[in-house]
Amino acid sequence: MTRSLPHIAFIGAGNMGGAIVSGLVGGEQHAAGIRATTRTAASARALGAHGIDAKALEADPNANLWAVAEADMIVLGVKPYQILEVLTEIAGRAKAGATIVSVAGGITIASMEERWPGAVVRCMPNTPSQVGKGVAGVSRGSRVSDDQVADVEALFATVGDVITIDESSLNALSSLSGSGPAYVYFFMERFMDIAHEYGFTPAQARTMVTGTFAGALDLLEATQKDPGQLREEVTSPKGSTYEALRVFEEADIGAIIRKATQAAITRSDEMASE
Repeated sequence: MTRSLPHIAFIGAGNMGGAIVSGLVGGEQHAAGIRATTRTAASARALGAHGIDAKALEADPNANLWAVAEADMIVLGVKPYQILEVLTEIAGRAKAGATIVSVAGGITIASMEERWPGAVVRCMPNTPSQVGKGVAGVSRGSRVSDDQVADVEALFATVGDVITIDESSLNALSSLSGSGPAYVYFFMERFMDIAHEYGFTPAQARTMVTGTFAGALDLLEATQKDPGQLREEVTSPKGSTYEALRVFEEADIGAIIRKATQAAITRSDEMASE
């Protein structure tokens, strides 16, 4: 049984906010009402074409106040430096008891609770949410009820998988699933470069690399096997794959990934204190 969602306002419906809106419109969940604000009139018209009641700030400076007037949940999709400013703007003008949901990195729950008298939730989704394959980490504030958390989880479930964690783990999640797609694309780029070096055309390289990555993930999901098991099934003792993996091990790829992940976490921590 699907969970009916409350009235929702999206303040800043850019890539991430737009992905969630698309999930609500096309998914199984039902939202009682959706209002959204965007920076430009063109963006507002694009949302309107999908049945979303949207206004642009360039056309109506009070659009945010209009959006939150009846909202039970307010999703903040603006830049991190704008979060506290928006909370100050809508505090006292929004519906009493509304839940604030921030998808911005670096702005802590505590800092938002200083500006907002009610419930605050942080969520870190990732870009595959745009195609319904996202992963989102949800962290609850000190004034959030179980029902409010369940509503937030249901919202992000429209565009992928959701895990609920302590805020102290949110930067680690962001460094893995949030930044993770960039790591995947980075490796794909390198493999495509190598394919070009061996004489394959750009189209052939793209077919090989994207097909291999997508197929490997589909096989992982279909078999429900551990990645290590599937790796071993491809790796014949002393074969060509074995030799390639041996090079990866000698380079200590695990240590490199660990170092890169920690660098992302450290930067997230720094952003929270800036």
